[in-house]
Amino acid sequence: MLLLTDRDVARLIDMRTAIRVIRDAFIAMARGQTVMPPKIYLPLPHDSDFRAMPAYQKHPAACGVKWVNVHPHNRRRGLPTVMAVLIMNDPATGIPLAVLDGTLVTKLRTAAAAAVAAAVLARRDSRVVGLLGCGAQADAQLLALAQVRSLSRVHVWGHTPGEAARFCARMRRWLPRVRLVPCKDLKPCVGTADLLVTVTPSRRPLVKRSWLRAGVHINAIGADAPGKQELDPKILTDALVVVDEREQAIHGGELNVPIRRGQFRPRQIHATLGEILIGKTRGRRDPREITVFDSTGLAIHDIALGAEIVRRAAHRGIGRRIALCAF
Repeated sequence: MLLLTDRDVARLIDMRTAIRVIRDAFIAMARGQTVMPPKIYLPLPHDSDFRAMPAYQKHPAACGVKWVNVHPHNRRRGLPTVMAVLIMNDPATGIPLAVLDGTLVTKLRTAAAAAVAAAVLARRDSRVVGLLGCGAQADAQLLALAQVRSLSRVHVWGHTPGEAARFCARMRRWLPRVRLVPCKDLKPCVGTADLLVTVTPSRRPLVKRSWLRAGVHINAIGADAPGKQELDPKILTDALVVVDEREQAIHGGELNVPIRRGQFRPRQIHATLGEILIGKTRGRRDPREITVFDSTGLAIHDIALGAEIVRRAAHRGIGRRIALCAF
């Protein structure tokens, strides 16, 4: 079995490849070529939890499970709030093929899924980004968007004083041609955006409907568990809503609270992103239309990206091999 550290994973994968792999996985899902049971949540004290996320993909053959935690208070301990391990198996025999650090995989696949959504749903002339949240996912979201749109300006808001300014200073080395502007208030950050990205752990709406420009595309990333919510429910009723996967979106995505309160109905979901990619239905219908992508994080994306990493590791001889048992 192959062991791959976070450094190994970083050497083996890049954002452009991640976007390609995740786009293909969306298409495979829409064509019925994957199996993905619902996430299993293990609730813990202090708003923390573990999640078990298994999945299988027919082609290229891949099977495995991600074990991921969310511990919001870890920041005070100097630890990541989200960490993960991926276990990859041979679907034909069940033999364990690899164990790899899943934290970077989670970060890349989430950002890549949002980039695929922006490529499909955002107006082609989208140049200005509003970014709410400066946590571990925020930098990957911007780098992924830069792969699919020519960004000119990014307005950034953070929860704590100085957080947005520090984030902008750090990101200027990666996006030297993009103007990065820290914002003290939410409204100016939101109101100028062609592309709005929400990556906070909020449990109350942060973004008001009245702040949005016509034609904005929103990647709603932060709400990935029951009770989480970042958007005014009126945004959802006024928008073309596209999800990564219906059941997860209904029970744990941005839609979960409005649906539970009767402010949004499941039948108002326009489509999954995969359905749009295979041409089963169309995406944006008008340049002034608001579009929302509700991202909940899919196990099939972890497994598809994990399989690509393991294939590359085997080809390049990267990682440490260990014997689990004698056959």
